[in-house]
Amino acid sequence: MRFTVGNHSARHVRRILRSYLALWGMPELADAAGLALTELLANVHRHVPDRRCALLIERCPVGVRVEVRDEFPPLPRVLVPSPDEEQGRGLALLDAVVHTWGVTQSGSPGKTVWFECRTAPL
Repeated sequence: MRFTVGNHSARHVRRILRSYLALWGMPELADAAGLALTELLANVHRHVPDRRCALLIERCPVGVRVEVRDEFPPLPRVLVPSPDEEQGRGLALLDAVVHTWGVTQSGSPGKTVWFECRTAPL
């Protein structure tokens, strides 16, 4: 789906993600995948000028893969903020709750930030 990220988008999109995970028999992934998706949408809201993105939720043999694509060229970076900073922990949090994640650039401007949550180790 394609949409413009607003202040309450993450809540609605998490609900859609949870519905798919329940349908696919993977409700145990809902908390980690929902938190990771919230962080990616927060980054779109905060850093992408037009706040537009495309979302793909894909069932995999051992879990779920979620991709968030935007047309803003700068790549995300994992920061190590000082303890008193209120921002800059999103990708570190993502790294802590998913099995794997990354960033893919295509020939066009922009990038896709993706993650996978698994029900079983590979």
